[in-house]
Amino acid sequence: MVSSIFIATCAYSLLYFGFLNSSVLAFPTYGCLNETKVKGVIFPGLIEATTEDLIAGLESKLFSSVDLVNTYVARINEMNSTLHMVTELNPDALCIAAELDAERANGTVRGPLHGMPILIKNNIATRDKMNNTAGSFALLGAKVPRDSTIAAKLRKAGVIILGKTNMSQWANLRSSNSSNGWSAYGGQTYGAYYPGQDPSGSSSGSGVSSSLGLALAALGTETDGSIVSPSELNNLVGIKPTVGLTSRSLVIPISQHQDTVGPMARTVKDAAYLLQVIAGKDKYDNYTSAIPHDPLPDYVAACNFSALSGKRIGVPRNNIYEVDNYTFPIIDAFNAALKVLEAAGAEIFDPTNYTAWDAYFNSSSEAYVLDAGFVAELPAYLSQLTYNPTGVKNLADVRAFTHAFAQEDWPDRNTFTWDQSLNLTFNNTSPEFWKYYQEDLYYGGTGGLLGALKNFSLDAIVIPTYFSSSISAIIGAPIVTVPLGSYPPNTTVVTNSRGDLNATAPNIPFGISFAGAKWSESDLIGYAYAFEQRTKVRDTIQPYIFPTTELGDVVEKRKVRH
Repeated sequence: MVSSIFIATCAYSLLYFGFLNSSVLAFPTYGCLNETKVKGVIFPGLIEATTEDLIAGLESKLFSSVDLVNTYVARINEMNSTLHMVTELNPDALCIAAELDAERANGTVRGPLHGMPILIKNNIATRDKMNNTAGSFALLGAKVPRDSTIAAKLRKAGVIILGKTNMSQWANLRSSNSSNGWSAYGGQTYGAYYPGQDPSGSSSGSGVSSSLGLALAALGTETDGSIVSPSELNNLVGIKPTVGLTSRSLVIPISQHQDTVGPMARTVKDAAYLLQVIAGKDKYDNYTSAIPHDPLPDYVAACNFSALSGKRIGVPRNNIYEVDNYTFPIIDAFNAALKVLEAAGAEIFDPTNYTAWDAYFNSSSEAYVLDAGFVAELPAYLSQLTYNPTGVKNLADVRAFTHAFAQEDWPDRNTFTWDQSLNLTFNNTSPEFWKYYQEDLYYGGTGGLLGALKNFSLDAIVIPTYFSSSISAIIGAPIVTVPLGSYPPNTTVVTNSRGDLNATAPNIPFGISFAGAKWSESDLIGYAYAFEQRTKVRDTIQPYIFPTTELGDVVEKRKVRH
């Protein structure tokens, strides 16, 4: 049950208004959401607590990892009946936290994320008591032979996998008429910045959870937009890594050419800490063998206030188009943000248009690549299951199960995407598939992002996150999104096409993205950090609802009990 509701009467983005109406940017902090004090002892408020805040508290013994787990679980329980962002909690989380506390007490610290609770999307497999369903009852109870490589890396680093987050079912690859954040298994996730808010997808629950401080951070997955879009609508930093920087082994797939796993966090540095843990080569995913860095770059050290100085940053204007009146605030805030980049020492090149944009905009190549990929790659995942109670072996089986199982909400939510995929006359090894894939590489490469970088000798592209994902997605290139602003108070509420979520409304956040060539995460993190530190936009956009349980409350109760 939600014990407190905060109505965000003063929470609309000051970035948007400040840029347009003043040459001096002032970004207030909101004490009601920050530090808490219990009997004179100050604890970090979890809606804004950073990795380094929690490291300091653990090192000073102000609180333990067990305290963190208990607090985060209480916060999840406050929010979940309203926002439906977590599908299940790890029943072993407290035992794992106690073991990690004991290691710390004995002088063993595995790394900066030792004893830190993280939530992961419900398509990243764990070999424990939790499910990995992609939001479908078709996979409920199924077992995998081992942890996904991502989960194994988290555990090795001392991270506590606190639970699984809800998602758009099958990572938004099922229906033409469903809604972001809905899954049969998890219900409908809502964002916290406006009642009934569309949380975006498909990493919907990860976005909402991280934004409200229900864990230190969360992991999402992206094929095209599924990290950066829910990050922007939930006032977060999201890092969509180069395809192959993070393993996809035992992550429920769509396309080996576009799938990637990345962090969704409240600050650039928090996201960098998490990326450092999950990146790297993996014998189970041959795409990771292409990583050119050994060792990996220090993504945390890349968080440099001066990172933009002397950099050449391009603006692909023909990729920034007016969809309707509701893109005006985004574009206005973006144009004003370019002045911040210039003041930070960047040289802005505007426009640096994508030469093949018109052809790409009218192309269906990406859809064919994803459809054919899913038909081939889902069976490869299912074949690895050591226990498969529904017996589904391929997409046709999953479709049949979905049509027959009432809780999957068919036909009200159709299976149009699967129907289209199963009707393809080619597969992902055929010449026709290769033609479409090569078109994608041209549209995103020479005719797109890579061409702009080369033609104008750029270090990166900057673009509103609303427009950012697809050109990078089709070539497997990275993006970092950072909060930019939110819709103003006079925004007319517009629902999604299904009519069950508020897609545009006052106070809903939006972001700015830095995009670059493959393996350029370190540079992009630096640019994003330099922008973030100069603007602190996240602090100016407050949720209308948030949990009230804080670390100090849990620590004080523990002390009273003992």
